[in-house]
Formats: sequence, structure tokens, C-alpha cells
Amino acid sequence: MLFVLLLVYPAALLAGDLPSLGDASSGIVSPQQERQLGHAWLSLLRGQVKQLHDSLLKDFVESSVYRLAETSALQDRRLSFIFIDSPQLNAFAAPGGLVGVNGGIFITAQTEAEYASVMAHELAHLSQRHFARRLQAEQRMQIPMLAALLAGVVAAAAGAGDLGMATIVSSQAAAFQEQMRFSRQNEQEADRFGLLNLERAGYDPRAMPAMFGRLLRQYRYASRPPEFLLTHPLTENRIADTLSRAEQYPPQGKQDSLAYQLVRTRMQLYYEETPGISLKRFTATLSEQPDNQAARYGLALSLAKNQQIEEASKALAPLLQQQPENIAFNLAQIELDMAANRLDMAEKRLTPLLASFPDNYPLKQAQADLLLKQQKPALAEKVLDELLKTRSNDPDIWYQSAEAHGLAGNISALHQARAEYFALTGDYQQALEQIELAKRRAGTNFLLASRIEARQNELRELQKTVKEMMR
Repeated sequence: MLFVLLLVYPAALLAGDLPSLGDASSGIVSPQQERQLGHAWLSLLRGQVKQLHDSLLKDFVESSVYRLAETSALQDRRLSFIFIDSPQLNAFAAPGGLVGVNGGIFITAQTEAEYASVMAHELAHLSQRHFARRLQAEQRMQIPMLAALLAGVVAAAAGAGDLGMATIVSSQAAAFQEQMRFSRQNEQEADRFGLLNLERAGYDPRAMPAMFGRLLRQYRYASRPPEFLLTHPLTENRIADTLSRAEQYPPQGKQDSLAYQLVRTRMQLYYEETPGISLKRFTATLSEQPDNQAARYGLALSLAKNQQIEEASKALAPLLQQQPENIAFNLAQIELDMAANRLDMAEKRLTPLLASFPDNYPLKQAQADLLLKQQKPALAEKVLDELLKTRSNDPDIWYQSAEAHGLAGNISALHQARAEYFALTGDYQQALEQIELAKRRAGTNFLLASRIEARQNELRELQKTVKEMMR
């Protein structure tokens, strides 16, 4: 559907009678309209790309980016995330508060500060409204033009690369491709605001020129650099300027954390190209650095991936002794116990952790998984309902919620959850079909039927809004 819409856009853009949906006098798109359009594209993007569903990864990225947002110049800090399953380096922030992260960023960024430097740079593009300012300067800042620009951004984010741009088959194609690249002034401004944000957030700003310099060296002669470098061109002069600015800050910021290295380890193992290579690498690292906790964690995960459950538990044991409340270490053991069908042991370990960290997303996700495996879907429903109070825009939770409702025999709730899942992934027709089935199941329950009908009307309006935006 995404690429079909991209094909349709040029005709809309060339239509001279399209009204601006922004400021009546200037034709400028408002931040609220950016947000509406951004969320429409996010739902379509979710329906087109393979995504990462790792709760520890999602929790780390969301928490770290929100912390960066708090110390940034970003006025509207309502952010929405998508985690793209790709080993290629890329991250993006797009109009409307969209933040996208490829799994590959964790392979490339060697420290948390390097990772944060990329995200701070992206947030700076958002806070300075570089997308809008670029189009406004050309007096073309109208809804259709912003929509086409955003289409190119999300197509590139989806890994479409040249294919994504090739689908915009009109005389505007070259102009759109240029819009994908930030100007030198935009990049310098994003560097400057990003460095300031890093320092305010407690990171060492020198991580930014270090990260950029390594990227330039690594991909200098690549026939196809990663999308991040195509949309954020690097030069020696820019890196030197960034280093000069970074050195004006005191060298006291944080460089790394165990939490980052644990997530990085998970991604390294996930994208392992040769089976068993991670096992050998982590073993070799531990032989030289026996106290390296991330390597020991990686060893345990590698053993688990090879179905060596008991060996994996032995590898984890020292980590749990050193940090008995570390959530990542405990979740690894809980997953091992569940894999071995030791469900009582998994529950015994999980219960006190939930008492200590009652609002932790990865722990509550593990609780729902465990309850479903224990064949307690009614209890899993309650856990997932609690999660949805804070993660109502997470399609992963709605998907699992539908499963729990189905197993519990709560068919009306099953259809409601499916409707929300389809809406979040851009399939409004399926969403409306599911909400209609939910309404039929409500029967004589007037209050439930009224609530479902109200949501049905909201979904129809959403579908109508998206269609109008995509004309």
C-alpha cells in the first residue's frame, strides 16, 4: 500500500486546485497537521516493514530518547516509535514526532554515547523543524508537498532506498530526492543543537565526532552507503567542526552503560550471519576479560539460542549473583525456565521483580507471556489491559491482547483488539470489519455496544482523514 500511495502522489502534487490545509493566508502547515500526517504515515509504514518486537530494546530506546527529548529544544515531546528489523545503520526523526530506529544502529554505535549522539542529532532536526523550514523557504509548504516529502522519508526508512524514490515517477522526482538530503546549514545546526543536548543529558559530546568519523572511514569507498549517510552527508570539514565544538565542553560526560551494551549484545546475536559465531566471539572475549558482563550475557544468550539450556543457566548464574535485581539478567533466566517448561520457577523469579518494578514494560510483557504459557488467558488479559493504559499505540500489545481474549473466549474483546491492531498498522478496512464484528457480539449489552459504536465512528473518521491526506 505504501508504494501504491507513492505512485499516486505526483498527480495530486501537480493539481493546481488543491487547497492548503494550513494557515489560510500563508499556506504553512501547522505542527498539529504535521503530527496528523506523520501518524498516518507511521501506520502505513508499520504495515509495510518488518519490525523488531524485543521489549528490552523498545524500552531502552524509548526511555533514552525521551530523556534526550527532555533536555532538547523540542517543544512537542509527544513521540511515536518504530523499530525496523534491519542490520543496516539508520535512524530517523520525521514530522509529527516520528522516531525510527534500525536494529543496525546498535551494531555500529560502540557506546551509548555514540548511539545517543545519533538520536540527539535526529531530535535536533525535529526541534528546528528542518523539514518544514526547507519547504517553507521554497513557498511550497502545503499538505500534499509535506506528504510527498514524508513518503520519501519513510520509504528510505523502510529500506527502499533508490526504489522508494523511483516510485515517485514525475517531474518532481529530482526535487524530492534533493529534499531527502538535509542542507549543509541544517546539518551544522543539528550538530550544534545535538552536541548541546548531549552535554545537557549527561553524555560526552565528543562521541558525536567520534561516531561520524568512524562512519566516514568505514563507508568511504562503499558503493552503497547506509541510508543515514545518504540523507546526512558527512565531510572531513564537518567532522572537524563538530570535534572543535565538542571540545569546548568539559570531558565529564557519560560514555557508556551496561544497559546499552546488553541491548547491543542482543542485536549482535539477533543479526548473527553465521550460526555459532557469536558463541565463539563471546567465549574469546571472556577468556581475555573474565569480568565483562555483556560478554557473559551474550554467551548465555548464545547457548540458549543453541538449545543448550543448562549451560546457559550456568553462564548466567554469576551475573545474577552480582546483580540479583538486574531485569535483563533475570528475564534471560525466566526465558530459559520457560523454554525448559519450568513454569513455576519462572513465576517464582518474576513475582518479586514485579513487586519491585511494577510498571516495567519488559517485566509485564514477560508476565503476560508466562500466563499464556500457563494456560491462564483471563489473567493475561488483565496484565495486557494494564499495559495498554500506557502503551495504547503499541501494535505488539494489541496483537497479543487479541490472542489472550481469544483463548479466554472473550470474542467481542478479541475483535476490538484486532481492530486497534489493524488501525495502528494502516489497514483501516480490516479495522472497521473487526469493530463491526465486535459490535454484533455486544448483543443486548447497551453500554458496551455504545462504546464500540463510538470507536467505530472514530475509526471511520481516521480512515476518511487518511484518504483525504493521501488524495
